[in-house]
Amino acid sequence: MSGYSAGQIAALTRLFSASVFREMAKYGRSTLFSRLALQADVWGELDDLATVGDAFDSAFGVLRVAGRRDEYVYRAAVIRKVLMGTHSLRTASMLSEFRVGGSKADLVILNGTATAYEIKSERDSLSRLASQVENYKRLFARVNVIAGEAHVERVLTTVPEDVGVMCLSRRYRISTVREAVECPERICPATVFESLRIAESSEILRSMGRDVPMVPNTQRHALMRKLFETLDPVSLHQEMVKTLKRTRDLAPLSELLQGLPKSLHAAALSIAIHRGDHQRLVTAIRTPLQTAMNWG
Repeated sequence: MSGYSAGQIAALTRLFSASVFREMAKYGRSTLFSRLALQADVWGELDDLATVGDAFDSAFGVLRVAGRRDEYVYRAAVIRKVLMGTHSLRTASMLSEFRVGGSKADLVILNGTATAYEIKSERDSLSRLASQVENYKRLFARVNVIAGEAHVERVLTTVPEDVGVMCLSRRYRISTVREAVECPERICPATVFESLRIAESSEILRSMGRDVPMVPNTQRHALMRKLFETLDPVSLHQEMVKTLKRTRDLAPLSELLQGLPKSLHAAALSIAIHRGDHQRLVTAIRTPLQTAMNWG
């Protein structure tokens, strides 16, 4: 990590946090951004005309170097090269930090099926990986682990052969080491129910020809869970994908992405902000960096 101290790398990493992103969206400025930018000395390679967006791009360029990468850098790679590269926001959607049992899937991409991506960056431990992928297999037809080159061999020996393994190379390219096996038959209907919103579960029941119990809220959860337990896993998985693509649709964010640097696309697709705050966020990103350094 030549040229950057551990403190600077930590500050650059925090620039991409939800706290900075939401603060800019809510107020059109971020005191946390200016403080972190000062700590990281972000203007070191930028000219006097640089904007806040240029600072984010510069920071991302530093963090994407092998050895400095955190979860956000990996998330950005999957979003750019899989969600936006292979698919598009018109044909696919994405879930971020989606809870499954005692785990949270880093990313789930929904197109004709549901594929979970568990990120293991250079900074991550593999101690929970085996239990994480077992949880994901109860909800998603395909499961992938994407890791850095140093982790790949151990990942291959840690996860079952039906779990895909992908590698983010030192040159920031994603390669498939082992293909994931698509197996919707293995999903657990009860796990699906526990992971969805009640409105989504109700929609799925109706689409599969089942009546939604008209009972008090105190009884509804248990009765709906019992109904889900009787559903065919393959058909349920298909309906879950259709429903989530509609309820978690990201296509409305397309216009926002056009106003943001590519380094912030992963944040925009993962961090929920009010639609009314979009323009305020874009204005903050276009602010001259010299002006933004006085936000604090």
